[in-house]
Amino acid sequence: MNVSPADGRIPSGSDRLLRALLRQPVDMTPVWAMRQAGRYLPEYREVRERAGSFMRLCTTPELACEVTLQPLRRFHLDAAILFSDILTVPDAMGLGLRMSEKEGPQFERPLRTAADVARLGVPDPEDSLRYVLDAVRLIRRELAGRTPLIGFAGSPWTLATYMVEGGSSKEFGRIKGMMYADPATLHRLLDVNTRAVTAYLGAQIEAGAQAIMLFDTWGGVLTPRDYRGFSLHYMRQVVAGLKREAGGRRVPVILFTKGGGAWLEELAASGCDAVGVDWTTDLSDARRRVGGQVALQGNMDPSVLHAPPGRIRQEVQTILDSYGPGAGHVFNLGHGVHQHTDPGHLAVMVDAVHELSARIHVTGDGKAGARDA
Repeated sequence: MNVSPADGRIPSGSDRLLRALLRQPVDMTPVWAMRQAGRYLPEYREVRERAGSFMRLCTTPELACEVTLQPLRRFHLDAAILFSDILTVPDAMGLGLRMSEKEGPQFERPLRTAADVARLGVPDPEDSLRYVLDAVRLIRRELAGRTPLIGFAGSPWTLATYMVEGGSSKEFGRIKGMMYADPATLHRLLDVNTRAVTAYLGAQIEAGAQAIMLFDTWGGVLTPRDYRGFSLHYMRQVVAGLKREAGGRRVPVILFTKGGGAWLEELAASGCDAVGVDWTTDLSDARRRVGGQVALQGNMDPSVLHAPPGRIRQEVQTILDSYGPGAGHVFNLGHGVHQHTDPGHLAVMVDAVHELSARIHVTGDGKAGARDA
């Protein structure tokens, strides 16, 4: 196996993503894709079949490493993202996660009462989540400093929705019922989740993750008042509780609330380094609103990848133009790659980002590198 540098640094030229997340000059806009490792890749489906179950795939470090690296062999991506699942944390808390191809994630022991919540404890990441950390360490060795690795977790609120609902939901009746009828119990649950997520992400950083992303998939289903009190408040606590330096450099933190365009200013003021933006928000407007406080990540509609290559390139150009010149942009989809996406179309997007952005990251003296706008 390859071995990464002893001090944890990645060599010059492979840190495009990390520099952009910290709003530093880059030679071209970095690009990666949420769910870049997944069911749209035939090689992923082969490993998934060999594993026998999704949970075995997640809990076997060698398989998780293989799946993490697969998209980097196909595409000129600027980041790897750990292959795992946000629900590994509540599974480690004793809720009994199982994955069904037809029904999605389900918990054997969902939380329905104050007594259920009172029994929860914060798992030791090096114990019940050791398989994730071993995967992080293995991936870092295999990457050998060529590409940075992003670690991640679900937000306390998003985890709570699954833990109370027992799985996926369209109406969120149980979790919102708890929120309105027994907010004290929900706050206790969110406090436990916050401590668990903070410890988990901290352990990922210790194991070698070079950037961290917090996925708040269901924050957008809340009213503005409830978003601030039940989601953003706890994400701020996670950000504040993280050790933000490893191997002599800062570990950037990205916050992403799907459907969270209304709260960009508040997300930017959370202490994070970057905010993910979905396709329902104009990127130029988002940049104006955050005022250079943070980098922005996004924000192409994943459905564009079902269009012909020429249309994909056109949309890439539109988004690059929307952000405009200057540092602080990481190109991404506004959510994950769809299952039936043609892998060749993702390659078109990735290559177009690099090709079309290089010209906007050239300074007036003709040297590569962008200046903050």
